[in-house]
Amino acid sequence: MRIQFKTSYDHDIRLFPDRHSLIVYGALILLALVLPFLINEFYIGEVTNVLIWAIAGLGLMLLTGQTGQASLGHAAFLAIGCYTNTILIEQGLPFLLAFPLAGVITGGVGAIIAIPALRLHGIYLAIATIALSILADDIIVLLEPWTGGVSGKFPDVIRVFGMEIERWTMPVRFYYLVLAVAVMCTLFYRNILRSPLGRAFAAVRDSEVSATAMGVHIARTKATAFGLSCMITGWAGALMGYYAGAFNNETFSLVISITLLMMIVIGGLGSIHGAFFGAVVVAFLPQGLSILKDTVLGSGVAIPGLETGVFGMILILFILFEPMGLYGRWLKIRIWFELFPFARKDMFRRQKSYLKTERLR
Repeated sequence: MRIQFKTSYDHDIRLFPDRHSLIVYGALILLALVLPFLINEFYIGEVTNVLIWAIAGLGLMLLTGQTGQASLGHAAFLAIGCYTNTILIEQGLPFLLAFPLAGVITGGVGAIIAIPALRLHGIYLAIATIALSILADDIIVLLEPWTGGVSGKFPDVIRVFGMEIERWTMPVRFYYLVLAVAVMCTLFYRNILRSPLGRAFAAVRDSEVSATAMGVHIARTKATAFGLSCMITGWAGALMGYYAGAFNNETFSLVISITLLMMIVIGGLGSIHGAFFGAVVVAFLPQGLSILKDTVLGSGVAIPGLETGVFGMILILFILFEPMGLYGRWLKIRIWFELFPFARKDMFRRQKSYLKTERLR
């Protein structure tokens, strides 16, 4: 048997694995640039919403999908990013300074909170992060002179190089702004994955005992992951504030945190594509259900809890039958066609064995 040893790691650290991937992603960006000329303003707003959710999903994916730390408190960091950006602009900072600073400040707060919180594991960490979402509501009300309390805030028009950008009157300009942020966050995420830090994240996710044996500082790696995750989430929160046009203490509720977690599970944990696939489901599912309900039952019929019930059912089906999410299903379909007619029925059977070192956690 001939064994070919790997002599180069260029393929592992390259930004794009091959030329075909570069062409595909280039075509997607080109399509995104010409999209406003192909669809009307209503659908431009919906696509913008998808991109904002995708940015938020990238933030949580970096922590949960890449480092294996479950979080149900990212709505609090969406709120921190949103309020910080608005307050900085009210203090006279231009958008090009306030927006990046909002993400950096949110990341710093997240890293500080992570120092005690990430000593917990599993369900205990999830409970601790739930407390963040609950406390955020009260803190926003208590800081009424800065946050506006229950009355909320109305973000000002974005001004970049003398050009005004507003979500309602200029949706195309706002779409291009969100698209630029989404592309930068995606490239930032991708570069983290191919760096030593990204490999440390994956080591901590797979086995903390093995990662420690390889010299990875567990507490520092987790805190770094939490900080970077919160930074991206803060940028998404700032864009959500502009997209909504108004926000208060009830805007970033615990439901948003749960939706974010379900979104990346449905999209596919541990992949950049999963954040975008999950964002499409979260953004377009309410619209699709509304159109289907009006078509079948009429426009005057209301079904309370329909969206939540359908979303929960979809999540249960994915956990049972496709734990790798939409991206995992797409990979299986692609591999099946690549190997046809040599693909076997059991080649994608789920592996149910675990590392013995995980028992020591």
